[in-house]
Amino acid sequence: MAERPVRNEQARGNLPPLSLHVPEPPFRPGDPVDYSYLTIPPAGAQPRPDEACPASETWPLCQDLIRVLDDDHRAIGPWDPKLDAETLRRMLRTMALTRAFDDRMYRGQRQGKTSFYMKCTGEEATSVASAFALADDDMVFPSYRQQGILIARGYPLTEMINQIYSNRADKLKGRQLPIMYSSREHSFFTISGNLATQYPQAAGWAMASAIKGDTRIAASWIGEGSSAEGDTHAALTFATVFNAPVVFNVVNNQWAISSFSGFAGGERATFAAKAVGYGVAGLRVDGNDALAVYAAMRWAANRARSNMGPTLIEHFTYRAEGHSTSDDPSQYRSAQERAEWPLGDPITRLARHLIALGEWTEDAQEAMDRELVDQVKAATKEAEKNGVLGHGLHHPFHTMFEDVFEELPWHLQEQAEQAIRERRIKWPTWKEYE
Repeated sequence: MAERPVRNEQARGNLPPLSLHVPEPPFRPGDPVDYSYLTIPPAGAQPRPDEACPASETWPLCQDLIRVLDDDHRAIGPWDPKLDAETLRRMLRTMALTRAFDDRMYRGQRQGKTSFYMKCTGEEATSVASAFALADDDMVFPSYRQQGILIARGYPLTEMINQIYSNRADKLKGRQLPIMYSSREHSFFTISGNLATQYPQAAGWAMASAIKGDTRIAASWIGEGSSAEGDTHAALTFATVFNAPVVFNVVNNQWAISSFSGFAGGERATFAAKAVGYGVAGLRVDGNDALAVYAAMRWAANRARSNMGPTLIEHFTYRAEGHSTSDDPSQYRSAQERAEWPLGDPITRLARHLIALGEWTEDAQEAMDRELVDQVKAATKEAEKNGVLGHGLHHPFHTMFEDVFEELPWHLQEQAEQAIRERRIKWPTWKEYE
C-alpha cells in the first residue's frame, strides 16, 4: 500500500483559509429595495432566430430577455406575435379569471373550507399565454402554479373547486392534495407534490409521441428552485439525446418557498443558460409580458413539432404573494419587493396594450373584473353544495380500496370489510360496484 503523502504545512503557509459561500438575497424584511442590479433590456431589441436554426444560435438569448411590450404599451420588435384584438381580449379575460379564482380560493382556505391553496398572482402570463400558444391536445405536465392552463382549456371551475374541497364530487376522490388537479380530457397530467418529477415524465411522453409518429408535443413547468433537482438533469439529458419534442419551462419567480433563486444557482448564471450545457435551444423571456411568453412558447412548440428537438425557456417573473397559504413572505423578504418589481403586473400590462390599441377601456376592465368575480362566486356556491372540508360530505369510506387493482386482493378485501364493520357501515357486495 502506498504511503500517505506528508503534508507540507510550511509550503501552505501563505495560502488563505478556505471559505464557504452561502447565497444571500439582496433584500430582507425592512430593507429598502433597489433593483438597479437587474439588466432589463429594451423591448423589441432581441433577434428572433428561425425556428429551425441550430440550437447555438439561440444561446445569446439565454443571457438576454425577450420583450415585446414597451414602456408605451406598444408591441414592437421581431418577437411580436401580431395577435388579433379578439385573441388578446380572450387572453386578458383568462388571466383575470385565474386571478379572481385564486382570490376566492384563498379566502375559502382562510374560512376553513379547504386545508391548503397556492396562488399564482403575478405569474398568470406564464401559464395562460403559454396555453394559448400550444395546441389544445398538446400534453402539459404542470407544477402546482399552472391553474391558468386548465382554465384556459375550459376545465369547469366547479370541478376545480370540488377537488380543492375534496368533497363528494371530487373526481380524484380526495386522494390528491388541494390544487393538484388532473384531467386526461384536457391533456393535463396529474400534478405531483414531488418537485420536478413532471420533467422526466414530459420527456418520456414526448419520446413516446415521437415513437408513435404522433403530432402532439409535451410541455412542462417547474420553478427555478426545482431546476436544482436531479430529475431536471435526467429529463434534459434524455430529451437531448433522443431529440424529444418537448418544451421545458422554468418559472423563475425569484423565490422557492423562502429560499431565493441563488440557492438554485441563480447567482452564477441564468436558468436559461442550462440549455447551453445540454446543447439544446434556450430562451429567456419577460414572464410578465404575455405577448413575449406567447411568442416564445409558439416558437418552441413549432420547433418541437418540426423535429428540431427540445427548448428550455426561462420565464423571468415575480411571485407577488406567498408560496402558499402556509407561508408568510414578510418573514424573509422586503415588503417593497412586489411594488418595486420593474417588470410590472402581467394583467395590467396586457390591458394597457389593448387600451393603447383602442380595443379596450378602463371601464371595460372594471366591468369584466366584476363579472368574473360573480362567475367564480357562482361556481363556488355550486361546488359547496357537494361539501367543504370537515363537513362529512365526501366520498364513501370504501372508495379508498378502489381504483388500484382490477380485482381486489383477498387481504385488502378483508381489511376493507373489517374497516367497514368497525365503522358500523353496511358493506355492500363488490358486485354492486361493477
